[in-house]
Amino acid sequence: MIEKFLIGTYTTKLSKGVYEIDLDTDKKELKNLQFVAKGRNPTYVAMSKDNKIYSVDKAENGAGGAMALDASTRPTTEINRCINESTNPAYITVDEQRQFVYTANYHTGEVMVYKIESDGSIDFQNKVVHEEHVGPRPEQQNGAHPHYADLTPDNRLVVVDLGQDRVYVYDINDEDGSLTEVSCLHMEPGFGPRHIVFDPKKHLAYLVGELSSKLAVLRYDAENGSFEVKHIVDTIPHDWADHNGSAAIRMSEDGRFIYVSNRGNNSLAVFEAKDNDKVARVQLIPTEGDFPRDFNFNSDESFVIAVNQNSDNATLYARDKESGKLSVIQKDFMVPEGVCVAQEY
Repeated sequence: MIEKFLIGTYTTKLSKGVYEIDLDTDKKELKNLQFVAKGRNPTYVAMSKDNKIYSVDKAENGAGGAMALDASTRPTTEINRCINESTNPAYITVDEQRQFVYTANYHTGEVMVYKIESDGSIDFQNKVVHEEHVGPRPEQQNGAHPHYADLTPDNRLVVVDLGQDRVYVYDINDEDGSLTEVSCLHMEPGFGPRHIVFDPKKHLAYLVGELSSKLAVLRYDAENGSFEVKHIVDTIPHDWADHNGSAAIRMSEDGRFIYVSNRGNNSLAVFEAKDNDKVARVQLIPTEGDFPRDFNFNSDESFVIAVNQNSDNATLYARDKESGKLSVIQKDFMVPEGVCVAQEY
């Protein structure tokens, strides 16, 4: 069986834009790196059920926004670009129910809402701006830095702001995409929250801190859209003295295991979810490359693909569903400047 994944990249060295790779689940290997679309730093990509690709993008003048692509051909056909900020976003996602696209703009402190039109093109609709806030770490001292904006299990928008050490929940207006703040969680100073995943069955969320290299277990109350911190653990060994920035976070579909990538320690940390709103780290495995920004499961979660941005390679792991642990089965597959791994429909 062949499964396809989109790869978002930086375009500072070898990469020309968005790529695609195949996972052969029978041969247990990655193959067929294919060029998909030209872009400038299309670091995050998302695919709609209507076979459209939405990617962050950057114009020649340094302004940024998002682009829409028709995924029916390779290379793809550009539908349109919506460039309206001073730099490109850090995250993008699709709201299938409302037909919106959301982006988190790390450098400008803004969360943008775009409307998906009938032809798949996008138009800017609305935004919220996070006010300046000075945190204790150097990365936070120039203001708000939203790094993630995606849907909660109850169809609100959760926004993770690294610069503010805060996690926001917004109600979304179905008509114009306007956002109304419901709650705001203040994490400990310097936590540097980056990405979040939800376990709707347990009413929990797992929040990774880039600047602190920590994982927080949060209880989520859907009635009022608020969070409560229950447990915080390290994603790297206590004696690690060099720089590390935790990045992506994924959760197995059964909610038993949580995975975090570590850039610097160059590893994937595997955590087992416990019954008392806690987690325990059960494995720390190298990514066989430098600066693993993102990773993802395949469709049945028997494999994990990680991309190493600085060493231009992807690593394939086999995943044991009972223990949650990973084992390397391929480590030298060339992917230029990979920073996002997105499953295709």
